[in-house]
Amino acid sequence: MRYVDSSVERLQVKATGFVEGRHVITCNGRRMPMTETGRASEAVAGVRFKAWQPASGLHPTIPVHAPLTFDLIDSWNGRSLGGCVYHVAHPGGRNYETKPVNSYEAEARRLARFQDHGHTPGRSRRRRRNAQLSFR
Repeated sequence: MRYVDSSVERLQVKATGFVEGRHVITCNGRRMPMTETGRASEAVAGVRFKAWQPASGLHPTIPVHAPLTFDLIDSWNGRSLGGCVYHVAHPGGRNYETKPVNSYEAEARRLARFQDHGHTPGRSRRRRRNAQLSFR
């Protein structure tokens, strides 16, 4: 029998327009190890995080990491170019009692958990082109 901790989740990040050595993507202030995909100016990374605190789990002393704050930093200019905040559940507290009726509703529910504000814009303490982020 294998014990599974459902409080741990994974999020994938894909950056297009990414220039290795110039762009840095951080999650909650930690640099993400971006890996090139084989396509020009495209890189991916994954982040595993504790989404919620169960009554009992594999790691009871590790705190919840959510919400996750992602920043895209231009290290050449020392500026945050943009970012977003990801919430494990709907940030407004909405609770869905039914399953989504189709893929469009499921996608809308996922997108509602991302906010384009709340990240750390402007000058960055780290000195690390307009890359774009997409999340799965």
